[in-house]
Amino acid sequence: MSLNMMTTIDHAGLELLIARIRETSGFDFSGYARASLLRRSRSYLLKNDVSLSELMRNLNQKEGAAYDMIQDLTVNYSEMFRDPDFFARLKSEVFSYLESFASPRVWVAGCASGEEAFSLSILLREAKLMDNCIIYATDLSQKVISSAKEGVFSLSGMRGFSENYLLAGGNNSLSEYYSVSYGKAVMEPKLRKSIVFSLHDLTGDGVFNEFQMICCRNVMIYFTLEQRKKVFQLLYDSLSLLGFLCLGKRETLRNSGLEDNFRVISSPLNIYQKIQ
Repeated sequence: MSLNMMTTIDHAGLELLIARIRETSGFDFSGYARASLLRRSRSYLLKNDVSLSELMRNLNQKEGAAYDMIQDLTVNYSEMFRDPDFFARLKSEVFSYLESFASPRVWVAGCASGEEAFSLSILLREAKLMDNCIIYATDLSQKVISSAKEGVFSLSGMRGFSENYLLAGGNNSLSEYYSVSYGKAVMEPKLRKSIVFSLHDLTGDGVFNEFQMICCRNVMIYFTLEQRKKVFQLLYDSLSLLGFLCLGKRETLRNSGLEDNFRVISSPLNIYQKIQ
């Protein structure tokens, strides 16, 4: 089979693929931005050495084939203390609010491999808030959730994470929070114990708790405008009054229909507080 046959998928083919995935798994990619899906679908075909027609047959005939593809089409990149100025602002303006709750709840939506959840666990622990706080870290991918639960990262990555940690205002050395085993960095059990990792699909699942802070960073950029509005409504419904919503630097509440329900804590960092 030629390379072109393997990698050819146009917009019409993508719509057929989205429909087939929905039929076989129940997961709906229709709200995702098409340019990103098309690029990742072509990459999937090339990596797995299959044509679109072969893939469509596999989705019908092979159990779990749709879920394997979902893992590849969803974006799962993160790093610890990504955007250190964001974490520094949480420490200075948000953590004091969390102190007023007996058992504050934090949701990291679209947690990827767990880097942001562990970052928050470290800073909340240093602020003496972690004893009563619970962090819920969710993603739609079972593969990345399983990886996140292990809390294992490359040592080379930890060097960059350590710099981010200090820039975020960390009180110690990041090395105090992990041990080294077989050339990998393993996060301390006390950090893993404070995080509940579970599956959740922002585009299909509903409210499952009330939170004082929700971090949904660098996730909205992959949705269409219509889907973003639905997800924003879910996040709004999941926030307690005066709770905080944290988005990525390239994301905004504009055109969500909920702008008047929040006050801006930081425009450059996209931190908002629910006021009604």
